[in-house]
Amino acid sequence: METEIPALLRAREAIRPERFTFHSSRMRMQKVVKEELAAMDAQSLRCAAELADARMDVMGYACLVAIMATGLGYHRESETKLTEASTEVGGPCPIVTSAGALIDGIRLLGARKISIITPYMRPLTDLVVAYIRNEGIVVQDSIALEIPDNLEVGARDPMALLKDVERLDVTGVDLVVASACVQMPSLPALEPLQDRLGLPVTSAAACTVRKMLDSLGLEPVAPTGAAVLGKAVRVAA
Repeated sequence: METEIPALLRAREAIRPERFTFHSSRMRMQKVVKEELAAMDAQSLRCAAELADARMDVMGYACLVAIMATGLGYHRESETKLTEASTEVGGPCPIVTSAGALIDGIRLLGARKISIITPYMRPLTDLVVAYIRNEGIVVQDSIALEIPDNLEVGARDPMALLKDVERLDVTGVDLVVASACVQMPSLPALEPLQDRLGLPVTSAAACTVRKMLDSLGLEPVAPTGAAVLGKAVRVAA
């Protein structure tokens, strides 16, 4: 969240007049396991109140799997609670969860069948798949990279996704989610993947930026953001 979302919006500043500042409040978590994710999510209301004191124009909840591991459709409940928390301290603003943004981004692109790559252990990846399917989207295939350490996830080479995708079944899919996790870097690989596959490609981070721009009433474009941020699929002749 703190690297790729600013990078996307900085890239947008090169082509549009709006300028952005970035502020964060952290929820503690070290191992990407269900128990730590639940404890982390419990800190979200504190974080929303802290950021609301600075009067944000839009606020994003980064951790996709913390939402999706809590229960089906939980992003709606989380967004409501975070809205209430920010309103109570006098700083109401639109709330975007990366989980909800990914679902909305998939729908926005008209995708009905997708394949995804996650850094999570297989049981958590299965929860993510179940969550997406519960929203009426077919998940054809999923890769679980099974990286339990959150710092290792964030330090992974994004260009490794170009190799990872070789073992992802994309037959007949409408969209590839190259990183269903805002912690796992993917930004430099999104458009190369899209050009290679001839399919729309997105990520949780790109979808979060799209949802933020929509919430701000700004044109939803950003260089390097691939399908959901204006980059058309290049089809070979």
